[in-house]
Amino acid sequence: MTSTAMPDADTVTTLSDHDQEALIREHMPLVGHLVRDMLSRVPSHVHRDDLTSAGLHGLVTAARGWDPQRGIPFHRFATTRIRGAILDELRSLDWATRSVRTRARTTDLTRQNLTTALGRTPTPEELAQALGTTTTELHQTDTDVQRATVLSLQGFTTASADDLVADGAPGPEDMLLRREQIGYLHHAVSALPERLQLVVTEYFLNERPMADIAADLGVTESRVSQLRAEALSLLKDGLNTHLDPHLAPVPENPESITARRRASYYAAIGDNTTVRTRLAMTTVQGMPHSATVS
Repeated sequence: MTSTAMPDADTVTTLSDHDQEALIREHMPLVGHLVRDMLSRVPSHVHRDDLTSAGLHGLVTAARGWDPQRGIPFHRFATTRIRGAILDELRSLDWATRSVRTRARTTDLTRQNLTTALGRTPTPEELAQALGTTTTELHQTDTDVQRATVLSLQGFTTASADDLVADGAPGPEDMLLRREQIGYLHHAVSALPERLQLVVTEYFLNERPMADIAADLGVTESRVSQLRAEALSLLKDGLNTHLDPHLAPVPENPESITARRRASYYAAIGDNTTVRTRLAMTTVQGMPHSATVS
């Protein structure tokens, strides 16, 4: 007696080659959007072509694996696959060892402690002495970390590639929060002292080599590195003051010159920003206006 096999509930319904190709062509701009978003948050040595290639591979994989019977929109399904493929590519580029990251955290903590004790940013020599190392090794650690880290929007601290990708597509509330964060970031940069603002803009936004910035300012590369660290510390604490007050630093001596200067900077961020101006920095999709044109 011949029996008819019932369809397996886990059977995947795949599309025809023609339909898969149509989906891939239709959603290729999605790859460009996600790559642009990633490039805005990764070090300058990461190349667009590498991420685009990985993203396109993720899109093809998504088209081959998507089951329309599952009820998941292809756009959402593909976004997850593309982000995952880009993340895998970033992991392959992220060669910084755990020891490098540990040294970076130790350096940052020591710099903050010295700043509090001295009432100013320590020199590279003072920082190296406190860490029991040399300025050369200090600079090398900084270089290693810069090549392999991502500037976190909330923390501006050393992060692994996994921190780049959020779980799932952001909802409307998440998108508004992200747009507010980006707006605060723009205002925080514009409120920096002129020299620190120049270093941040030229190094991170214009992707200029540190040597060129040093030449423009008439200082050494070591001094530019020091200014960059000072700017990132101010940005991190300034953003936390407005976005995550429980993470904001509490100065040991609020009446010190350093504490008063920092408090003035934090206040300047708030004075220069409103909900309207913060959201005006990005499109409704959360993309910077300058990035909407390929």
